Amino acid sequence: MALRGSSKHRPGFHAIVLAVGFIVGGAMQQAARILFPAGAAKEFLTAGVTASFGPLQIDLVLIRFALGPVAIDVSILSLVGVLVAYLIARSLF
Repeated sequence: MALRGSSKHRPGFHAIVLAVGFIVGGAMQQAARILFPAGAAKEFLTAGVTASFGPLQIDLVLIRFALGPVAIDVSILSLVGVLVAYLIARSLF
């Protein structure tokens, strides 16, 4: 039986679509911050929630390093970017 919908793609495909979507959405968010006039629409579309963690200290006796902090900023435009990337990927594949 042939698989239907998005379940036929591997998890890597979904990760790439999400990453591309967040990058495109972030670019749209930065463009909106620069180009939109001050007002309620600009505040609504460019306001975001930032989740972060880190830095993570790793000590392996011979080498010591830190990873982070890592943060993701999610806004309405970044979610629109993910939706657009998903629709384009779905139509292509």
